[in-house]
Amino acid sequence: MTGGRRLRDLGIRIGVYPPGPLNAITDVSGVRVGHVVCFEGERTRTGATAILPHGGNLFQDKVPVALAVFNGYGKFAGATQIEELGELETPVVLTNTLAVGRAIEAINHYTISQPGNEKVVSLNAVVGETNDSRLNDIRAARPTVDEIATAIETASEGPVTEGAVGAGTGTVAFGLKGGIGTSSREVVVAKETYRVGVLVQSNYGGHLKIDGRDYASLAEHDVDGSIVIIVATDAPLSSRNLKRLANRAFGGLARTGAALSNGSGDYALAFSTAEAVRRTPERRKGLTLTPSLSNDAVSPLFDAVIEATEEAILNSLTMAETTEGYNAATGRPSRVESISLTALTRVFPSE
Repeated sequence: MTGGRRLRDLGIRIGVYPPGPLNAITDVSGVRVGHVVCFEGERTRTGATAILPHGGNLFQDKVPVALAVFNGYGKFAGATQIEELGELETPVVLTNTLAVGRAIEAINHYTISQPGNEKVVSLNAVVGETNDSRLNDIRAARPTVDEIATAIETASEGPVTEGAVGAGTGTVAFGLKGGIGTSSREVVVAKETYRVGVLVQSNYGGHLKIDGRDYASLAEHDVDGSIVIIVATDAPLSSRNLKRLANRAFGGLARTGAALSNGSGDYALAFSTAEAVRRTPERRKGLTLTPSLSNDAVSPLFDAVIEATEEAILNSLTMAETTEGYNAATGRPSRVESISLTALTRVFPSE
């Protein structure tokens, strides 16, 4: 269930930094994304999305990571170990609220099954969620462990499918059909070109703005809801500066008109794929000399993540299709319209 057009295909450009070749999180070399969609009958509208920082053994070759929480009304598995160690050792899975446990099982099975992990007895599975019960029978046990495993195992480099797909199959944003969106930016820092890529699972509310302009204030704009923002960069950043980068993603969220309400779960996870900061078994044995961009150098990356987050969210909307499903809270059929691309061309008539 994907359709629509990306924001730039509509002539709307966010910010000043150029996007990467795909304008996607996979512009950061090595990053892989996989989806599984559960769209069946009249009631099942859900799925999972997996993000892998690289294609090797993540448990052995960990990457630096940080998590930022703007409002913590949600479930983010693995958060405490991320905060303590600043390391990511498994794929990241996004799914629905009641599937978090199954996602952990899928990650566990995937990780301990990898060659080299035969003696692993503890690992930190990382799972984010939003609640898709406005379009999905969330009380049904979907996606299953095996279905989530498919998203992990099929994750690949290259273009990323957006809209009502994966963990965004049943999500709603601003009273419109939300979903998965992605974007990227290229930034020159200290004479080197780095990339910042963002992927979002949009399922939150507020009064939608597009590049600072009001789109519409719908009666059903749903001030509550959640979003998970995944940030990847090839810049050599410490866990501390990755946390600062993750925090700046909320600047892009705010630009879209997010309500940031009491009932929202707003999470941003940022990791670096730079080989120089990868935490290999050898580097974890003792003292290491690890390069890292200084505090004074990172501000352009902060700007870039704000831009990429805003555009990723808007892509999640413009790429989604009107979806009919089942509201698990009311027990009734439901329908959520997609954003009107015709209305967007009226808001941006000459762009």
